[in-house]
Amino acid sequence: MDAAVPDLTVGVVGAGTMGRGIAQVALAAGCRVVLTDARPEAADAARDGLAETFGRLAAKGRMTPQAAEQAAGRLHLATEPGSAFAGCAVVVEAIAEDLEAKRRLFARLEEAVPASCVLATNTSSLSVSAVAAATRHPDRVAGFHFFNPVPLMRLVEVVAGCRTAPATVAFLRDLADRFGHLPVSVADTPGFVVNHAGRGFGPEALRIAAEGVAAPAEIDRILTEQAGFRMGPFELFDLVGLDVSAAVMGSLFDQFFAEPRFRPSHLVAPRVAAGLLGRKTGRGFYEYHDGRIVRPPEPPTEPPAPDSPARPVWISRAGGAQSLRLAAILAAAGVEVETGPRPGRGSLCLVLPLGADATAAALAERLDPERTLAVDPLLELDRRRVAMATPVTRPDMRAAARRALGCDGTPVSVIADSPGFVSQRVLAMIVNVACDIAQQRVAAPTDIDAAVTRGLGYPRGPLEWGDWLGPGRVLEVLTTLYALTGEPRWRPSPWLRRRAQLGVSLLTPEGQP
Repeated sequence: MDAAVPDLTVGVVGAGTMGRGIAQVALAAGCRVVLTDARPEAADAARDGLAETFGRLAAKGRMTPQAAEQAAGRLHLATEPGSAFAGCAVVVEAIAEDLEAKRRLFARLEEAVPASCVLATNTSSLSVSAVAAATRHPDRVAGFHFFNPVPLMRLVEVVAGCRTAPATVAFLRDLADRFGHLPVSVADTPGFVVNHAGRGFGPEALRIAAEGVAAPAEIDRILTEQAGFRMGPFELFDLVGLDVSAAVMGSLFDQFFAEPRFRPSHLVAPRVAAGLLGRKTGRGFYEYHDGRIVRPPEPPTEPPAPDSPARPVWISRAGGAQSLRLAAILAAAGVEVETGPRPGRGSLCLVLPLGADATAAALAERLDPERTLAVDPLLELDRRRVAMATPVTRPDMRAAARRALGCDGTPVSVIADSPGFVSQRVLAMIVNVACDIAQQRVAAPTDIDAAVTRGLGYPRGPLEWGDWLGPGRVLEVLTTLYALTGEPRWRPSPWLRRRAQLGVSLLTPEGQP
C-alpha cells in the first residue's frame, strides 16, 4: 500500500453533516468522490448543498468560479456501497454510531473495493479494532475521526486499531495533509485524544456546581475571565446539548470501567429528563430569548455600613510572589495593607493556598477563620480575582474582602469554601488527564497538545499549560486535593509526578531529557 496520495477516488458512506463535510474537503482537494447514503434523498440533498457551498465560496473569492464548478462536478452519487466503489483508494464511513451497523457495512465494503483500498471509520466513540474485526483484512482498517464542522475544524485523529498496518496510518496521514487537516496519530482507546482530554473541563465544572461551590454562571465567568477559556463549560453544554454531552460522559465512564476521574455528575440526568437541554430547547443552564443567551447579573458589591471602620488587610506571605503582587495592587489603590508577621486584631486576613480550602489554610496558619478568606494565587490577578470564605467568615469580612479585592475595578468572585477553588481544580484536572494520555502512549505529547488546542479550542495545549503553570504547582494542587478529600480522581498521573520531580517539561517524551 503506497503511502503517497496521487489523484484518487474517495468513497464516503453517509450523507449527513459529517459525511457531507468529509466529501467537501475531499472535493476541494481535487479528489473524485463517490457518495452514498441509505436514504437517496439525503444523498441528493448533499449534492445540491455542496454545489451551493462551492458557489458561495466562489462568490466570496475563496475559490475561482471554475474551481467551484469543477469541485462540484467531481461528486458522484451511488445508490449503495457496491460496485460504484470499485475504483476507490479509500472509503470513509460516516454513518450512525452503531457498532453492529458499522461492522455489517465494513464486511460489505470489503467485497466491493480492491485489495489496496483503505477502509476508514469516522467513529468518535467506538473501538476501531471492534469495527475492523468484521473484516478479513483488518490491517487496512483505521479510524479517521473528523470534527464538526469538517471544513473549519482542521484536525483529524488517525486511529490505529490493534491490527492496523503502519502503511494504512501513513496513507491516511498523507490524505489528511492533502485535505488541509492536521493528522494526529492515536491509539485505539476510549475517546481517542480529544474526547478523552475533554473530561477535565465540563465534568469537573459539573462537580463544582454540584458541591454548591458556585452557580453555573459564576463558574463560567471565572473560567473565561480568570483562566482564559473562550466559552464557559455550562454555556458549552447548552450549545452542544446536554443530552449529547450526557451520552458522551456516560459512555466514556463505562468504557474506562468506572474510572473515578470520569464519573458523571448527578446533576445531569434530572435536567435531561426535564428537557433543559440548552439552546435547542430554549433553556438549559441559561435561558434563551430569541436564540440569545440571557446571563444573570453579577452580585453587587456591598457598600460599607455607615458606622463600619475601614478594615486594614493582612496578606499571608505563604503565597510567595503572588502575596507580594496582591499587596502591591491593594496598596496602590489606597487599601491599608498590614506588613507585620501577624494580623492586627480587627484586620481582614487573606491567604493564598494551592489546592487547600480557606478553612484548611486559615487553620494551618493559626488565623481567625471568622476574619479569613482565601484568594486564588494560581493565575494572574489582573483579570478576575476569586476569593473563598470559610463557613464561619463574618458577613462584614466577606464584604470587606470583595471591596478590597475589587479596589482597582477588577471583577471579583466570592465562592463557597472548596479545596482548589474553581480554576485550580479544572486546570489541574485538564493537565492530569492529558498526562495520563501521554503516560498510556495514546498519542505523542506534542500531538496531544495540537489535538486539544484545535479540537477543543483551549487557550493552550494541556501539557504546555502544565509547563506554564509549573508542573510542581499542578502536582501540589492535586496532592493537596487528594489528601483533603480522599477522592481517587485526584491521584496524580505518574507522567506529571516524575517530570515535576525531575524539573523537566511535561512535553518531554520518554528517553529525551
